[in-house]
Amino acid sequence: MLSNMSSKSCMKIAENKMFMLREIQKGDEFDIAKNANDKIISRNTAAIPYPYKLKDAKNWIAICLKDEKKKERENFVFVIVINNEVVGTVGIHHIEKNHKAEIGYWLARKHWGKGIMPKAVKIVTDFGFKKLKLRRLYAGVYSFNPPSMRVLEKNGYKLEGTHKKDIKKNGKLFDKHMYAKVK
Repeated sequence: MLSNMSSKSCMKIAENKMFMLREIQKGDEFDIAKNANDKIISRNTAAIPYPYKLKDAKNWIAICLKDEKKKERENFVFVIVINNEVVGTVGIHHIEKNHKAEIGYWLARKHWGKGIMPKAVKIVTDFGFKKLKLRRLYAGVYSFNPPSMRVLEKNGYKLEGTHKKDIKKNGKLFDKHMYAKVK
């Protein structure tokens, strides 16, 4: 459960009956470490190792909080909160001001199939286009992850192409499907 909530006010960008979406903050590392520590989540993402330990979550949050202090931010990371527990994230990364950025996301398996991620990706996509004035958001999805492709397609992202044997994960090569949405 969320603990040690920071006194710093963090940006909340959405709240509905299903979840709240707000910026990441110190104290989220406990829930993130618990919920991201999953072989399937690790397999489906570029940056989440398995096992995912508390120190991994602390290091990642420290990087995110350091980026928040920059005049020109490179990333915005939002957590998905259900019943006061951080159960996933949606982030905009590698921001090139007024141009483009990458979107990435994960969700604890216990919440899969409930329509949460398409809604969260829509909110963050809108944030990227409206607040950050981006013209292009893109994502790479492993060939073995059709549910993630559907999340993007539900939000108007289009398949631009496939990078053959582009990803090396656990000693194996995989194709990566590149999706983008432009404004």
